[in-house]
Amino acid sequence: MPALCRDCLETFETGTRCPACGRPRILSHPELFSLSVAHMDCDAFYASVEKRDDPSLRDKPVIVGGGRRGVVTTACYIARIKGVRSAMPMFKALKLCPEAEVVRGRMSVYVEVSRQIRAMMEALTPAVEPLSLDEAFLDLTGTDRLHHAPPARMLAGLARRIETELGLSVSIGLSHNKFLAKIASDLDKPDGFSVIGKAETLAFLGPKPVKLIWGVGAVTREALETVGIRTFNDLRRWDKADLHARFGSGGDRLWHLARGEDYRRVSANAPVKSISNETTFGEDTTDTDILEGHIWRLAEKVTDRAKAKGIAGRVVTLKVKRHDHKILTKRLALREPTQIGDRLYHTARDLFDQVAAEGPFRLIGVGLSDLVPEAGADLSGDLLDAQADRRAGAEKAADRIKARFGKDAILKGRALR
Repeated sequence: MPALCRDCLETFETGTRCPACGRPRILSHPELFSLSVAHMDCDAFYASVEKRDDPSLRDKPVIVGGGRRGVVTTACYIARIKGVRSAMPMFKALKLCPEAEVVRGRMSVYVEVSRQIRAMMEALTPAVEPLSLDEAFLDLTGTDRLHHAPPARMLAGLARRIETELGLSVSIGLSHNKFLAKIASDLDKPDGFSVIGKAETLAFLGPKPVKLIWGVGAVTREALETVGIRTFNDLRRWDKADLHARFGSGGDRLWHLARGEDYRRVSANAPVKSISNETTFGEDTTDTDILEGHIWRLAEKVTDRAKAKGIAGRVVTLKVKRHDHKILTKRLALREPTQIGDRLYHTARDLFDQVAAEGPFRLIGVGLSDLVPEAGADLSGDLLDAQADRRAGAEKAADRIKARFGKDAILKGRALR
């Protein structure tokens, strides 16, 4: 069976240790050197950057987020072991992990690191499709002729380079399409490299829960479970026509994914019409603090993706679903496009005020549309909020200083009290 050492990149026939360096980090699979579609995801990206830049945090549980919005943006794996998760209210996170170090995010630093990683990816293949600052699809089909090495070896080398030069770990999934590559990258986090081959696709997916399907959230999962669909095997028992009749065009997609079929190409220049993110609550809520926190987290995720793609949006959308499943949507066109999380948050928060009395809510979402290149974004600020431009400018300037000289190079006055 083909095998690869993730440490020295030696290729050989399968074994428990590398014959060249003697180390045990071996990746082996029958289709290892014939697959070329990958998904790469940085491990706990924001928290890992903070630990890299402040060695005193290395062995501590770290939560990125906090502030008046009181929601976890991300958490390191030590904190995750204690049950801390993204989007969790900060007070709950600190009950689970009271010893955690809470760090405010430094978005401009994360953007710069993301750009460094992107450059490394593009040195391997022009077919890089970013999903956010910390994850992307890559298609290395045909690159073995250029690099004189199979895609698996080049990806292992990429992971090693990111670790050596940037001090960060990544997890990689390798398969024959985007759907399966994304699933594979989640199988062995952190610092993982997993493979799902063509021959094993049906057997691998069969007993897995349908929640693995990208886009199947709590509401869709509930609808599927209502008709007895909990696993891929359950889904495969349905005819395409019946799935279409029950779930519309989404039923066609489910039919193909149940069989591991995904014909989407990895495209570096795929046109993006809008960027949005939403979350469904386990329980309906009217708690303004919780809802504000989610608006902030969603705004960060949307602008994170906008920065990763080098675009900005002019139209802000807020979407909520009431307890009776009625969907309410509010939109506002800005004077100029933005990719700043603070501006998106405040605009979406104002839109939420227009529907707050309609609760309780089971879902909330934030989006940007009317997208343009980032060069035309955030030029004149917000005339209705004199402090908005100052906040955005101060954050950018402070983050540039911290990125160059370290996180303690500049402090807010309240930090000195």
